Amino acid sequence: MSGKFVVGFDGSVPARRALEFAVESVRRQGGTIVLAHVLEWSPYSFLTPEELEERHKRRREELERARKAITSTVVAELEDAGIAVETEIRYGKTPDILGRIAKEKDAVQIIIGRDGQSPLGARVFGSVAGALVQTAPVPCTIVP
Repeated sequence: MSGKFVVGFDGSVPARRALEFAVESVRRQGGTIVLAHVLEWSPYSFLTPEELEERHKRRREELERARKAITSTVVAELEDAGIAVETEIRYGKTPDILGRIAKEKDAVQIIIGRDGQSPLGARVFGSVAGALVQTAPVPCTIVP
């Protein structure tokens, strides 16, 4: 079975473990890694047109910084290793965006790393993994 594996990637150690898991899956089964980075963005209401334009400008700058700082090096590493890779950098809530990317790309799986947050912390602040497994359109793997 080959297909696309969406990997939630933010450059952290848990994200690297998720990427390693995905690379091994692609090597065994074939397919493509879709390296997905989500920038959390909270919309503000009641902004003037000038403020809105400034926010859009900052968003474009943040997307470019994320592309350079987070994905470009990893993409080069994967390509050098002979792994097919695509990238997606978007704004929104991480579980929602990863699910949307998986659906759009017709992915077979979403893979993310677990950050080791305590159960209390997950209850207070929420858990990307918890939300993702409840809403994802494809199977999810949470790599410890």
